[in-house]
Parts: sequence; C-alpha cells; structure tokens
Amino acid sequence: MTDVVDADELLRRIRRGRERAAEEERAWRERARSLTATDPEGAREAADRARAFEAVLRVLEEIVRPGGDPVRTEGVKQVT
Repeated sequence: MTDVVDADELLRRIRRGRERAAEEERAWRERARSLTATDPEGAREAADRARAFEAVLRVLEEIVRPGGDPVRTEGVKQVT
C-alpha cells in the first residue's frame, strides 16, 4: 500500500533532504581538503562525492525556492 503524503509533509521531507545534502557536502568537502596532501586518490573521491551532494542540494533548493538565487558553496578544489 502506498502512503499518501500531503503537500506540507512533502515540503518538510524535501527540506530535511536538503539539510542532509548540505551536511554531507560539507563533510565530504572537508574530507577532501584533509586528504589532499596525504592521499590524493582519496581526496579526489571525496571531492567527487562532495560535488554529487552539491548537485542534490541544488535540485532540492530549486524545488523549495524555484527561480531563487542558486545555492552558494565554497566548492571543492579539484585534485589531479
């Protein structure tokens, strides 16, 4: 059986998802920074994950605030 979710509950869930994506992005970005000198491959993987969460965050932000200013993040330094 499928649960029926009203608009307010859906918006709450999207906002929780957005908050979680922001937390994960920050955590992976920090991990990428901390690994840059000692583990370049690990830093690249962490940077990729940070970018993935950034994309999720941007999509959820567009759902919550259509046409609003884009989410501003510090970004992740690309490690090559």
